[in-house]
Amino acid sequence: MNSATLPFHAALLIAISAALTFVPDRTAFALPADIAPYFQPPATTLEKSDPRRSPLVRPDGQRITTAADWSLERAAIRARWFALLGPWPELLAAPKLEIIRTESRENFEQRVIRIELAPGYLQEAILLVPSGRGPFPAVVVPFYEPHTSAGLATTPAGKATLPLRDFGYQLAKRGFVALCLGTPGGDAYQPGQAGAQCQPLSFLAYVAANAHTALTRLPEVDATRIGLVGHSYGGKWALFAGGFYDKFACAVWSDPGIVFDEARTSINYQEPWYLGLDPTTTRPRGLVSATAPRTGAYAKLIAQGHDLHELHALMAPRPFLVSGGAEDTAARWPVLAHAVAVNQLLGYADRVAMTNRPKHDPTEESNAVIYRFLEHFLAPK
Repeated sequence: MNSATLPFHAALLIAISAALTFVPDRTAFALPADIAPYFQPPATTLEKSDPRRSPLVRPDGQRITTAADWSLERAAIRARWFALLGPWPELLAAPKLEIIRTESRENFEQRVIRIELAPGYLQEAILLVPSGRGPFPAVVVPFYEPHTSAGLATTPAGKATLPLRDFGYQLAKRGFVALCLGTPGGDAYQPGQAGAQCQPLSFLAYVAANAHTALTRLPEVDATRIGLVGHSYGGKWALFAGGFYDKFACAVWSDPGIVFDEARTSINYQEPWYLGLDPTTTRPRGLVSATAPRTGAYAKLIAQGHDLHELHALMAPRPFLVSGGAEDTAARWPVLAHAVAVNQLLGYADRVAMTNRPKHDPTEESNAVIYRFLEHFLAPK
């Protein structure tokens, strides 16, 4: 099969993918000893297999054995997901970014900004810029609101921020530009979508893509070294943004739920603020049941046998780290083997990593690996 035999939208996605995909140097990133163990599954999982269909097996059962064939299937996977989730609005070529005020903090500058996230739709965010001479590596840090990620004690409403979720602040101190984003419209349960006709979680990925473009236009940023990091809700946001937008160089997902799992309350992709938006019905909040059935695109994804391991595969060969907690335990490693296999087909090793902690909340130890991972892949010495 070649691009001429695919539907036009799939062929177009192949061309876009080829133009956009960030491909890390195969030889530049020998793993340092302190994070190398996290790229290997524990011995207890080595003999276990995952029942999900490999991304390297087409829906017709044909196995993919070459990088060229994977390029075609990768585009087809993207096309299938977008067909179910709905189309993105046109990406912004030059998102507006207005500085409201600035202040110095430690070894970086904090800028409260208004950034264009969708055509004509501007929202307040926080941009942290290290002192000194750039260009610097950068990260997009999505969460419910930007103040937690920026390391501020409270939100404008006076609510205390949660500890160990201050990824933007910690990375700014380490020499990264950090763009801390909050939910469009401010309400994660009813996010603004600026008229977009797609599922809310896909719209969040679209927002992150425009945020990436905004960062590339800043003289302080190295446009080739922009990653993603998010926890829980922000982890889901970062997972979809990394999978769907190829210009992100790497990603960290902190306990988002890396597969659909309807037994876990926090892996709630079925909710209408993620993938279950349905204009004809409103499902009761909570686990899928007879009285709260699947709705929207989520119902179609499940019915057609899709799962999030397909989005993991779209990251290849860009590196990603799962900072796993209560939702993403070491038992998820067989799922990650699908992405490992895609990377191996492309000639890459050490692109998929996972840490594990008992609880959902981040820890000092799990966050330390996040920062080392991003330093290694985005800011090599």
